[in-house]
Amino acid sequence: MAASRYRRFLKLCEEWPVDETKRGRDLGAYLRQRVAQAFREGENTQIAEPEACDQMYESLARLHSNYYKHKYPRPRDTSFSGLSVEEYKLILSTDTLEEFKEMNKGMWKKLQEKFAPRNPEEKQKAWARSLSRPRT
Repeated sequence: MAASRYRRFLKLCEEWPVDETKRGRDLGAYLRQRVAQAFREGENTQIAEPEACDQMYESLARLHSNYYKHKYPRPRDTSFSGLSVEEYKLILSTDTLEEFKEMNKGMWKKLQEKFAPRNPEEKQKAWARSLSRPRT
């Protein structure tokens, strides 16, 4: 029975798309990682809680098949902001979010990052230089 569960999860992972714009935050990549962890021994993996495993699979399968999107259709594909799905995808991409994060940094933080030593060795040398300077 564990072998069939494993194959079902593998099939779901193959069908689940990976969104390259969401590096490190993509649900498809996370799903693949979790399946690999849960089924370390492949088809020979012993499942401690088969009911919970089946329930997890069914939930993920409903998400993948857009079950709820079809069950509860929206009258319009808009949101309160009026942005389109493509605009949201652009805004939520990892690159755009990193740009926003950079824009929100204060001037002092940007200067610190620009002029701060890069590695611990450089930090130690800078600290030693500051101690060896004559004080007036």
